[in-house]
Amino acid sequence: MDWGKPASAAARSGQAPRISRRRATVTAALLTSDYLATAIAVALGMILVPESSWNWPESVFLLFAALVPLHAYLGLYGGWGPCPIERLRLRALGSLGLGAAAFVATSAWTSPADMIAAGLTAALLFVIGYYLEGLTRRTLMRAGLWEAPTVLIGSPEKCARIGKALLSQPKLGLRPLGIIADEPAEAPGSDTSLPILCGITDAQRLAGVAEVAIIAASDLTESDMTEALRLYRLPFAHVIVAEGSGGIPNLGLRTRNLGTAAGLELRFNLFRPGNLALKRMIDLIVAVPVAIAVAPIVAILAAAIKLVDPGPAFYRQRRVGRDGRVLDVLKLRTMYRDSEERLHEHLQNNPEAAAEWARFFKLSADPRVLPGIGHFLRRSSLDELPQLWNILRGDMSIIGPRPFPDYHMNSFDADFRALRVSVPPGLTGLWQVSSRSGGDLDVQKEQDLFYIRNWSIWLDLYILIETIPAVLTARGAK
Repeated sequence: MDWGKPASAAARSGQAPRISRRRATVTAALLTSDYLATAIAVALGMILVPESSWNWPESVFLLFAALVPLHAYLGLYGGWGPCPIERLRLRALGSLGLGAAAFVATSAWTSPADMIAAGLTAALLFVIGYYLEGLTRRTLMRAGLWEAPTVLIGSPEKCARIGKALLSQPKLGLRPLGIIADEPAEAPGSDTSLPILCGITDAQRLAGVAEVAIIAASDLTESDMTEALRLYRLPFAHVIVAEGSGGIPNLGLRTRNLGTAAGLELRFNLFRPGNLALKRMIDLIVAVPVAIAVAPIVAILAAAIKLVDPGPAFYRQRRVGRDGRVLDVLKLRTMYRDSEERLHEHLQNNPEAAAEWARFFKLSADPRVLPGIGHFLRRSSLDELPQLWNILRGDMSIIGPRPFPDYHMNSFDADFRALRVSVPPGLTGLWQVSSRSGGDLDVQKEQDLFYIRNWSIWLDLYILIETIPAVLTARGAK
């Protein structure tokens, strides 16, 4: 049986140095990113707390020397993974530990100003380090370096689905090379164009070609799994057992030893009353000061709207809220007062626009939008600022699935609609910071399902932090 042509010994001997160089380059880039973040954080800490006695070169060296082994232990210098949300959590834990150590060290023999500078610098290091690392990883992706060569083991059909998912999420840093399978399919890997490299008994021939092997566990019998997990049969640095989740949470899963079986503990955190209370408390802590700070900006924008098109500067749009209740979302007006008539006429006269509306419920060239100020508000997402009032009232949360109008919600199946309205809607959400208007209904559903099933404080923090560059680059929530 023809299993394709795995790499020859000569090719494997050439692959190993390339893998090592890739790892070294990625590690060096991430170390450089952390050093720059440390230097900037210390400099800002000294500027903001001028009374501190910190010495810039010495402080940068000491903090960086402590940060590197901590981040290395947390696995942040690898050439792939963890996922961005987990990286955020690990980076936060590292900065918290570093800040606590610096705080205790400075409190022993220095002034209160130095203690404040230590805590502030650790907080700045977390924020600056997160954004610089994200920029570094994007640069490595463009250079083809943030991608560990990966083989998939199991049925071609199952492996093709896994491969397609990996290719659609380059942030994970796993680049599928092909499939190891004992049963070829009629069109193996058709969705991803992944070739079948060899059978599982010949996996040794791929030593030095791939860093990571992912096993589709449900495709293998117990004896196959026992054989596959023997080190001499799978000569890869990392072996991951993948199992179809069937819709269960897959972020932050806890493993449990069940004797001869491995157990996964499920925690649907967003439905726990304590977590909802915590989420509400965070909403108020963030929304109250932000609402006070942006009130003058909202007043100026409202005046600009009235200059372009006289009439109310604000409007209430009816959306579907929690538990299916009607939610009046408050927004700055970005459209003409006769927007519905303009839209109806435009869709009747433009079939392409009608098709675009049917798929996205948005238009790239929308005739309803006010010239100048309307486009500016939409690109910057500043028209959403009045929804801080909805958050203060408790109608919405800062983070959550965006509340949709009836016509948009009715485009989804009944089960998904019921799940979506079971949680608080949000000002911004996972879909808005990852896909923006480029995501159709299927993408919206996928992203919202992931958020609801995998909610954690870290996921909310990730979305909140990612909202800032999303808004600045016109990818923020609409």
